[in-house]
Amino acid sequence: MNFQLNEEQQQLTDSLKRVLDNEYGFESRQKIVASAEGFSPAVWNTLAELGVLGLPLSEGAGGFGSPAAEMVGVMEAMGEALVVEPYLPTVCLAGHLIDRAGSEAQKNAILPGVVEGKLRLALAHQERCSDYSLSVALSATREGAGWELDGEKVVVLGAPMADRLVVTARTAGQPGDEAGLSLFLVDVKTPGVSMKSYRTQDSLRAADITFKRVKVGADALIGIEGGGLEALDETLDFASAMLCAEAVGAMKFACDTTLEYLKTRKQFGVTLGSFQALQHRMVDMCVATEQARSITYLACAKLDSAVPTERRRVVAAARVKIAENARLVGQEAIQLHGGMGMTIEMKVSHTFKRLTMISQTFGDVDHYLARFAA
Repeated sequence: MNFQLNEEQQQLTDSLKRVLDNEYGFESRQKIVASAEGFSPAVWNTLAELGVLGLPLSEGAGGFGSPAAEMVGVMEAMGEALVVEPYLPTVCLAGHLIDRAGSEAQKNAILPGVVEGKLRLALAHQERCSDYSLSVALSATREGAGWELDGEKVVVLGAPMADRLVVTARTAGQPGDEAGLSLFLVDVKTPGVSMKSYRTQDSLRAADITFKRVKVGADALIGIEGGGLEALDETLDFASAMLCAEAVGAMKFACDTTLEYLKTRKQFGVTLGSFQALQHRMVDMCVATEQARSITYLACAKLDSAVPTERRRVVAAARVKIAENARLVGQEAIQLHGGMGMTIEMKVSHTFKRLTMISQTFGDVDHYLARFAA
């Protein structure tokens, strides 16, 4: 498989890296994390100007229709810089879902605003008792010409800065049934929507959202009533592959900063890098990162070409390998830095947190191993 980017892809990746190097240093990131918004509107606008917000979205919606494999370089750059802007929730989850399942009216109303950086989205799917499955209990019942939503969603990534929510709801059947799962577009300011916001361990923003007799119009239904499972499953696989690419970028930073530390930190009168045992551990980190990059490209290639069963199997394999290698790279980076690697003043500690959270997002190793075996 050819892992080389073409000229246009390389130019976009290089441009994004230059922007992040200039505007997203570690101290700048810490100020963004501590801000009330939890993200930088200026950086978000820059991502829009670069065209990054429209990369995976269809051309008809104002995007570029880039295949998943062309997204790897962009996600690696974001992972390396530990970007906290809601790119995954807005573009790779809710935006991707609307692009795949929404009506033309919904696409035209929402996606151009996403591409231009004027509209942010979030996918409200996870519930307290749903573990990592696609089980949904939040109900949507007919109310006149529209619908009424009742229930709760938890750990909704990007919700505190979102303007619209894509909500999974049950219009028929019982939690766990494949049929009866529907998708709805809800404005966060709709009466009955209440949100409890918080910061996650990796410095992102999320929220628990309660929907209490929330009334929406008939035009809020995305796709076919009761037929949202297939689009949701495909979107979560796409977002999982993007998380894999982000993890590769974070692992690359962990390798680079650890190598630099070993070259400069002295112990017993010599640099740490002169000890062969530490050299071997450094090599293991680099090999693990390259393995992670390889399987990420494979997963992205299958997203664009494979049948659903093969796509789900390969994405599951990628998530397992990414989680295992991210743990190795993250722990080794911390240990080779010594005690200072655990301090909040060191970017490597935040990288380890992000890698740990990526390994739990949408499913842990046990979940994806079971899916792979099935």
